[in-house]
Amino acid sequence: MKIVRTDMELEVPLVDKTLVEWGHDLVLLPDGISEEELCKELEDCYLLLMCYTPITGKVIDSAPMLKGIVKYGVGIDAIEIPAAHKRGIPVVNIPEYAEETVAEGAFALLIALVKKIPLLQTAMREEGWAWPTAQWLGSDIAGKTLGIIGCGKIGSSMARMAGDGFSANVIGYDPYKSQEELSEKGITKYDDLHLLLNESDFVSLHVALDDNSKNIIGKDEFAEMKPSAILINSARGALVDEMALLEALETKQIAGAGLDVFSQEPLNRMDHPLKKLYEMENVLLFPHLTFYTNEAMERLERETLERCKEIIDGTEVTIKSNDPRLQMK
Repeated sequence: MKIVRTDMELEVPLVDKTLVEWGHDLVLLPDGISEEELCKELEDCYLLLMCYTPITGKVIDSAPMLKGIVKYGVGIDAIEIPAAHKRGIPVVNIPEYAEETVAEGAFALLIALVKKIPLLQTAMREEGWAWPTAQWLGSDIAGKTLGIIGCGKIGSSMARMAGDGFSANVIGYDPYKSQEELSEKGITKYDDLHLLLNESDFVSLHVALDDNSKNIIGKDEFAEMKPSAILINSARGALVDEMALLEALETKQIAGAGLDVFSQEPLNRMDHPLKKLYEMENVLLFPHLTFYTNEAMERLERETLERCKEIIDGTEVTIKSNDPRLQMK
């Protein structure tokens, strides 16, 4: 059968090699492919693998033979899932492959910012040394308060690293978790997001993107944050009103940000609405790669192939995610 994998820039050699060895016709498509081009490629496609490329209702309707969509990653906001389910097409993601990995990446962004590692590295490369003057003063994590928005598996891992590992006070906002659940993970539950922001020295986002969470951090939320606060986002760019973030950084309303994700990817220096971020010394930019380790990619490829085989064989598709959007009704 014909299998299409979009976002070929993300290398998954085991997946590609195995699908071909199974005897299938594999077509790789680049990031940024137009909706029209994608529709044409899917006219005779049985299985679609995607990561970032938007899979609209029009795209799904263009694929009369399509038997399944596999997101080889976690976030499913780029897929018009109701259009697939309307035709009985299962949509599945790989939610567990990088839970610890992304938390480690988010924590690395936090450490780098509070210790001013990027700035000091630049100084060392350019000047050869940096003396202990005020511009290089970092901060401790111990004794500070980390506010986590979204206390699922990744957020809980972040809480453990900060609390058990660095003696930080951890507070969390998650309407879907009880106080008892969060207490077991070392997190004090806050029902008021603004109160959490007001008390946090660091804020880390670990929320799935949906209609309820889009722009959960905006102008009003930045106004509640401490001027010394640092924002970490390794979840989804659209969780933040990014124009409000630019303003908050430019006006020193917050002290800094570590960003792995952007609502419009890839980021670029030329015509991207967030290009000013490149010029900001209080911002650490990462190219949506906190998930990208040897171990996580091995898990991702293995589980992607498991889901592909289920769809190819016509057996029940395993859905490990708790996201209700993936459940066909």
